[in-house]
Amino acid sequence: MRISRILGIGAAAVLAAGLVACAPSSASPESDAEDTASGAFPVTIEHVYGETTISEKPERVAAVAWANHEVPLALGIVPVGMSKATWGDDDGDGVLPWVEDQLTELGVDTSLIGDAEAEKAGDVPVLFDETDGIDFEAVADTAPDVILAAYSGLTQEEYDTLSKIAPVVAYPEVAWATSLEDMIELNSAALGLETEGDALIVELHTQIDAALEENSALKDSKVLFSYLDMNDLSQIGVYTSHDTRPGFLESVGLPAPSVVAEATEGTDGFYVTISSEQAERFEDVDVFVTYGDDSTIAALQADPLLSKIPAIAAGQVAVLQDNTPLAASANPSPLSIGWGIDEYFAALAGALDGQ
Repeated sequence: MRISRILGIGAAAVLAAGLVACAPSSASPESDAEDTASGAFPVTIEHVYGETTISEKPERVAAVAWANHEVPLALGIVPVGMSKATWGDDDGDGVLPWVEDQLTELGVDTSLIGDAEAEKAGDVPVLFDETDGIDFEAVADTAPDVILAAYSGLTQEEYDTLSKIAPVVAYPEVAWATSLEDMIELNSAALGLETEGDALIVELHTQIDAALEENSALKDSKVLFSYLDMNDLSQIGVYTSHDTRPGFLESVGLPAPSVVAEATEGTDGFYVTISSEQAERFEDVDVFVTYGDDSTIAALQADPLLSKIPAIAAGQVAVLQDNTPLAASANPSPLSIGWGIDEYFAALAGALDGQ
């Protein structure tokens, strides 16, 4: 089930207005949404491992992998369990700030997050620690009616194991390549809230468009999202268009640098490495985006190979401070857009001026 129709719907403005009008303020969707959802079942979701049929409106929603829990949260549903944030968490509670804000909005006492008794009582979602892979036992203990994983890299074995617990919404085609829009559509459809999911997409694009307009210098810029190991600069890690970070930038109109386009055509993976000796392949890059700290740009400019890349030589590098919420928000999700899109686009646009 791949849906990209929403941005072409003539009623987009009406849907967006409806989303604002029914913004959730409690832990349950409004009654109208519940009535709509109850009549939407059974629902069949197509994905990479076949089809999943959800026969009744889920009452207990669990989510694994990055950000899937943000869809029910954005639509007013508090999951019984969700993935623990282990990167970008600013206060060590296992929840990213925009998720914490939404939980609070929905009436959850976030000071109790991680408390075993509160989790057992259902006062807060159980956090699944996926550092060493999916904790199947923890997921099963939450007794979910559905498991959301539209944005993930679930293996066949993981999918099969989770499916013994509850119906699973897996990713549509390529691991870790599900777009923001498809994640919302697949997960919201599984909840019987497809219309509300469509409205959420419209609202998010309204916010994205406004942020891009505010940082208009960024328009038409070729941005490369990279990973650079400061202990070994002989290789340049390049995220392909399959990855949601560059994929998102391309989806809002920023063209892909030629090296990204070429790398994407040659693989269905989200990441490739290119020798720094091939610096000429990066000549049309306007902005490098990477994770690092205040010393990163100077270190790149001091490297005899990387310094040959025009954008790096000019200091046109947007450094996202490693392991911070802003860095995490570069991987766009339903709740991170409203929290950090302005700051993120400002960081990219500011890099155009160099250092």
